[in-house]
Amino acid sequence: MSDMTPFPPLLAGASPDILRMTIVQGEAKASTDPRVEMSTILGSCVATCLFDPVARVGGMNHFLLAEPPAHMRSAAFDSDYGLFLMELLINEMLSLGAHKSRMRARLYGGANLNPDLSPIGTANAAFARQFLEREGIPKVFEDLEGTQARRIQFRPASGQVRARLVPAETAPTQKPLGRPQSALGTVELF
Repeated sequence: MSDMTPFPPLLAGASPDILRMTIVQGEAKASTDPRVEMSTILGSCVATCLFDPVARVGGMNHFLLAEPPAHMRSAAFDSDYGLFLMELLINEMLSLGAHKSRMRARLYGGANLNPDLSPIGTANAAFARQFLEREGIPKVFEDLEGTQARRIQFRPASGQVRARLVPAETAPTQKPLGRPQSALGTVELF
């Protein structure tokens, strides 16, 4: 499935005014700047793109796992988990003037790239759907699960998204390499 909402052709030969922002595993960012274009590549991870059309505020997160096991609930504030990153994204948007009642969501990712591993992508997709339902945030589109990775580009101030499947030979693996180090300025992708 491909999501092609209206998206002006700025990607090929883009204007130097476009500010590209890569959202890596363990991050959530929001913006009102019409020049910002967020992007990420997803395998089993899920990205949520939220948008408030009145305030023209949007944001994206990228999470590795849904939520910690019951015996590790204190880890819920760990940036690997969707539970933390969904709340963080909503709060970032609220701080920029968004209202939760106007937020709309698009969900991407959650692929099961390796049939020999547990279906982490399926669990991530189920968590994202359930979280939005619990929070009363309408999901207007989803491109979840399957067996292919995805590249997502999102313009948060307009809510425009471009989603494309990534060829299998260039897709990220599903094997975690370690905890994300985005706070230190380095990146480890799954």
